[in-house]
Amino acid sequence: MTAEISVIVPAIQTLPKLNFQTEMGRVSRQSGIVFAGTIFTAVLGYVFKVYLARVLGANALGLYALGMTIIGFLGIVNVLGLPDAALRFVAQYAAEEKFDALRSLLWNGAWILLASNLLFAAILLTGGRWIAIRFYHSPELIRYLPLFAAIMIAGVLNSFFGKVVAGYKEVSRRTVVTRFISTPVTMAIAILLIAFHYGLRGYLLAQIISAVIVLALLVSMAWHFTPAPARSWDGQKLPLQPEIWSFSAAMFSVGLMDFVLSQADRVALGYYRGAREVGIYSVAAALVAYEAIILQSVNQIFAPVIADLHTRGERVLLGRMFQTLTKWMLGLTCPLAFVMIIFAQPIMRIFGRDFAVAWPILIIGTCGQLVNCGVGSVGFLLLMSGNQHRLVRVQAVMAVLMVVLSIFLVPLWGVWGAAVAATITNVGVNAWNLLEVKSRLHFSPYNSSYLKLLPPLALTLLAALLSTHVSAHLKGSWINICFAVLVAYGTFSATAFLMGLNADDRLIASAVLSRVRGVFAHESEA
Repeated sequence: MTAEISVIVPAIQTLPKLNFQTEMGRVSRQSGIVFAGTIFTAVLGYVFKVYLARVLGANALGLYALGMTIIGFLGIVNVLGLPDAALRFVAQYAAEEKFDALRSLLWNGAWILLASNLLFAAILLTGGRWIAIRFYHSPELIRYLPLFAAIMIAGVLNSFFGKVVAGYKEVSRRTVVTRFISTPVTMAIAILLIAFHYGLRGYLLAQIISAVIVLALLVSMAWHFTPAPARSWDGQKLPLQPEIWSFSAAMFSVGLMDFVLSQADRVALGYYRGAREVGIYSVAAALVAYEAIILQSVNQIFAPVIADLHTRGERVLLGRMFQTLTKWMLGLTCPLAFVMIIFAQPIMRIFGRDFAVAWPILIIGTCGQLVNCGVGSVGFLLLMSGNQHRLVRVQAVMAVLMVVLSIFLVPLWGVWGAAVAATITNVGVNAWNLLEVKSRLHFSPYNSSYLKLLPPLALTLLAALLSTHVSAHLKGSWINICFAVLVAYGTFSATAFLMGLNADDRLIASAVLSRVRGVFAHESEA
């Protein structure tokens, strides 16, 4: 820890001071763009998942989910922790103008990831056969392994260069590529190939083609944002900094724990229940993940900001931003969560009869995601402030709990047991991370201003319940659900403004409204 302080102190003395308005404005504006991209992807993704569920069926989606668990497991090792190191150290090296270290990270990181993933692709093609036959009891998965290998390679490189761009605090531009371009391209190609009877193979090919296009765009963007002194190749200054290897080693552990926490339920279902139940569960779990879109949008830009502010020693500013952002992430997530819980049955029925039984998963998972959003960016606070070892400890313990719960609950309750195991673990991870943030960084996301959220949220819940009676007269589940979402968010927005906003709240609202006005002004000029 002493060594870390000795590195940071000189930087603090020379770097310019930042203020709350500047940093919050940046997060609000770029998070708004990321949120728009996430909403765009979520809406299209929801429609596309309905299409895939009805055209491919539960068994094909189950095979896809099982294949993703295999490359997800290899992804623990094949990323080598470098994408997350890029997110942190690109921001830090750029702030400190350490161009030699930045050059080393970019050049070395790229070729090391490419070389290692070619090796892991060979491992996938050989070892994957045994897993498909002996473990998952799904030999039909073997013929798709080459396509999963290609997805793995492209995905790792996209992750690295995407986080390089994010390290430069250009998350909004990355969002244009990874959301507004990638998603429609994938969908269009997949629909075309499936129409020509390529089935699951067509869906996988569409992902590969889209990933290659995105990779080319991200590499171009990373080159553009990299300072000129850090672009050129210098063979004498290529070795990665020891701090990067240390951080990457910690991220390897984080990746291992993330895999267990996110995939143990699917692996257990694949082993005990088969591909069909994995497909049903995966659709419901994907919908649950949509609940955290606001948290994910903020985290993508807030993560490099944490690294930057921590390097500069701006603790008061960082804590203040943490409180304000967490409050509104929770507040803006609750209306969606209320609708997902109240309309769980009609939401799942849209996917077809095979998926209708999974509505309890939607309710159980949504409750867990509310806790996730309610504690804010606690994981990134630990990770980007040099406390990654504490994050690893939390995840290691909870990963063991996840495995134990999955082994006991999945054979007993099937998809319901998997949902209960995932939710208990999700709540445990976030609660413990919050305690670590309080202990180590002395930050708490909560203050008295949260009390002003209670009346708006109560009225929002009431409005969502009442919307079930009004929507009963509307034709079509799609219209009912969309109507309920509009009512919930309209009620929350109106009542939150009527309750009054403090200075920090008004700053966020002003930044978002300014961005919206700018978009409409641009459209009117066009």
